[in-house]
Amino acid sequence: MTTIERALDSDRLAIENLLTAAGLPLDGLEAALPAALVARSDGVVVGCAGVEAHGSVGLLRSVCVAPDLRDAGLGRLLVTAAEELAASRSMTELYLLTETAEAWFPRMGYRVSSRSSVPTELTSSAEFTGACPEGAVVLHKGLQPVSNAGRQGARPE
Repeated sequence: MTTIERALDSDRLAIENLLTAAGLPLDGLEAALPAALVARSDGVVVGCAGVEAHGSVGLLRSVCVAPDLRDAGLGRLLVTAAEELAASRSMTELYLLTETAEAWFPRMGYRVSSRSSVPTELTSSAEFTGACPEGAVVLHKGLQPVSNAGRQGARPE
């Protein structure tokens, strides 16, 4: 069984290994670790996603699933959990940069945006200042506020 849960400090190396194997940058990962999630199967980290908080906006980053488990819905579960976590922390928008998943994220409600539309709070992040090249596609999604009273089930906090 695979679960989505908050990353532990001890998951850092596994997250770094996943990202490195997928060719994703580690620059700025430290800023996303406090709000990182992992997909865990039989105790092994098989996926990850992070939210780098910048006030009311966040940067969705480091979304990655182990190659042998791709196309099984784990990416969608990780992104949904990351969005819920961001909304629970009063973030109203998420942005992301991608070179490889431009066609995938719109299926999750993200829309292509221009770099000039990105809030200045995000443009100083490692993702925007060097980890991702100028040619990376910017995507954006507005989030619905989460009220603690209306939440059901266990969700990442």
